[in-house]
Amino acid sequence: MTEDVWILGIHMTKFGKHRDKDTIDLASEAVFGALADGGVGIDDIGVLGAGNLLGGPTPFGQNLQKQIGQTGVPVYNVANACATGATALRVAIMAVKAGETDMGLAVGVEKLSGMGLLTGDVATQTEQQWRPQGRFGAITSLEGRVRTDTMPGVFAQIGMEYASRYDGVDFELFARIAEKNHAHSTLNPLAAYQKRFSLDEIMNDIMIAYPNTRPMCSANCDGAAAAVVVSESKLRTLSPEQRRRAVKISASVLTSDPWQEGCQVLPDVSTLTRLAADQAYERAGVSPDDLDLVELHDCFATAELVHYENLSLCEPGGAVDLFESGETWRDGRIPVNVSGGLESKGHPVSATGIANIWEVATHLRGEAGPRQIEGARVGLAHVVGIGQASAVHILEKSAG
Repeated sequence: MTEDVWILGIHMTKFGKHRDKDTIDLASEAVFGALADGGVGIDDIGVLGAGNLLGGPTPFGQNLQKQIGQTGVPVYNVANACATGATALRVAIMAVKAGETDMGLAVGVEKLSGMGLLTGDVATQTEQQWRPQGRFGAITSLEGRVRTDTMPGVFAQIGMEYASRYDGVDFELFARIAEKNHAHSTLNPLAAYQKRFSLDEIMNDIMIAYPNTRPMCSANCDGAAAAVVVSESKLRTLSPEQRRRAVKISASVLTSDPWQEGCQVLPDVSTLTRLAADQAYERAGVSPDDLDLVELHDCFATAELVHYENLSLCEPGGAVDLFESGETWRDGRIPVNVSGGLESKGHPVSATGIANIWEVATHLRGEAGPRQIEGARVGLAHVVGIGQASAVHILEKSAG
């Protein structure tokens, strides 16, 4: 039986604008923070998974080594859309599970402040401008053409498709989801934005792609996150304090689009997430009812609502009732995005997967300060990358 893998050290930088730091600076800060948090050094690391998508020096991981220590270990450069950081972590986890090393390192970093709305065309992102010209004109205008294949357009369609199937889904409901996440962010000192918005402020802000206004969209920013993972046998040799703070990775799952009904399918974030969540619950031996908190990929307010169902936090068609119950607030039964989520914590694409795990791990350690979920023992972190990829990790508090 393959032994368990544990998070020994983890760290995220403050998300926001870092005009005086490049990707190497930010990634190095996250790496050194994770190493210090785990009480180990770079010489203890046997593999590096390095995630960067939009603009780090190539090859990114090897260039990062020149800053953090060139120890000759294998480096895997990872790019997997918004699931990049989670994929880099899986590289380290799989290397440890395979017995190639007893300790691995993963890092994700991005510089996105000032890039505007992300599109599928990276080469033209710096030329992109959005113009609020009504519901469809506001989807995103690129070189004079209305585009619905951008992320705001895609997730607007996902939200409206869900609204067409179930009662009670309207503009105000999506805005209230953003209201919750921005309220949560006021307790997170590492969030890019820590401002509480009123419902009126959210609903009357600039419309990006109906039904998502600007505060309902993920905040593109700069940031990095890193994690050190360790085998269980190695963990047993470490200090009592290191063992006490270690967090068990009960499940680590990555999915891509499946073949359906004898034909290829278009990118489907819902199917990807359901597949990943189902596998993760089975591997971890837990159910959604066991979760004490969830950090899910709320790249837009519309995404959070559909992922309640995709992650089986509610029955099919029950997402509205779950949100209306108040149970996804920080003081509810199943707190969702206590960090503030991508809408206010921020979304430096390649860092997000590890940053979501950092949030969950911090609560399981009892180290989340004023936003701490008391008694948290099991948590789930989720990301989706339009590419297509979805990653779900289930973490458990150490019993030691």
